[in-house]
Formats: sequence, structure tokens, C-alpha cells
Amino acid sequence: MRKKYWTLFLSTLTISTFTFGGGYVIISLLKKKFADELGWIEEKEMLNLAAIAQSSPGAVAVNASILVGYKVAGLAGALISILGTILPPFVIISVISLCYTAFRDNVIVAAVLRGMQSGVAAVIADVTVNLCGTVYKETRALGILVMLAAFSASWFFSVNVLWIILACALFGVGRTWVLHRKGEMA
Repeated sequence: MRKKYWTLFLSTLTISTFTFGGGYVIISLLKKKFADELGWIEEKEMLNLAAIAQSSPGAVAVNASILVGYKVAGLAGALISILGTILPPFVIISVISLCYTAFRDNVIVAAVLRGMQSGVAAVIADVTVNLCGTVYKETRALGILVMLAAFSASWFFSVNVLWIILACALFGVGRTWVLHRKGEMA
């Protein structure tokens, strides 16, 4: 079991250290490591864990690591994976905060960060396209309309995300209630 803990810690530490772009990027790397390479989690199960991580409050990367760690090695695994996931950003941010002015004014650092933004944007665009495809397959037009309405409310009308989430939650509850009343849901 000690070897499993060590592998879990080093895997989450490595993924967190060398990944830029946040939770959506880390989720795909967790899947690759724990489902594809190690075989500790099935692919469908990893997708379910990713969905739970995204819908839970907090950072998606940390939530996903907690869930993977718990699935692989229980409570100790969750604690180990949290440590492996939060340690690199903590150290990096601590070091950067000591030299913030030098980093902020450095042309090379600014160029590297701009380049990384492009890569992150590409990864997020890829995830968005894949998620849109999944939503379309599962919910058809209604899901697409809700996504477009939420995007439009945020982008064009600067509606606070909290209000969008509450509106979507109320819509989902109302839709479920109507379908349940019609007998279309078991």
C-alpha cells in the first residue's frame, strides 16, 4: 500500500507541477495517468469523477485530485493527492510573491505567459467543443439553448455568474418537476 501512496503522491505532484491551464487540463492528465497508464480507475468512472469535480465548489483540479485519491486509496489517498496537487502551486506562488516586481516587469516572463495563455485557450476551446458535443448528443436543442443563453447573459449583458447559476438551477428544477408530473421521469 505504501508504494501506491507514493505513486499517487508523485503522480499528482508531477501533474500539478508541470500543468498550466487549470482544472480542465489536469482532469485530462489525471485520466491519462490513473485510467490509461495505471489502470486504477476505469475511463467511464473517471468521467463521472470529473463531472462531480466540476460541479463541486472549489478548484476543479483539487476536487478531481481528491476524488481520484479517495477512489484509489480511501481517505489517506485523498489527503495524499491533495498534498501532491496543492504543493507545487503553493511553492510557485510563494516564490513569485517574493519577486513579484521583477516577474511583472520582465519582458521574457510576460512573453512566456502570453504564449501559455494561447495554449490554455486552445485546451479550453477543445474541452468546450467536446462538452458541447456531449450536451448536444444527450439533450439536443434545449441544452444548447441553455448554454447559449448562459453565455449570452455573461458575455453580452455582464450578468453575474451567480445569477446565471441560480437561473439554470431553477430552470433545471422546474423542468424536472414538469417532466415528473407528466410521467416522463421515473
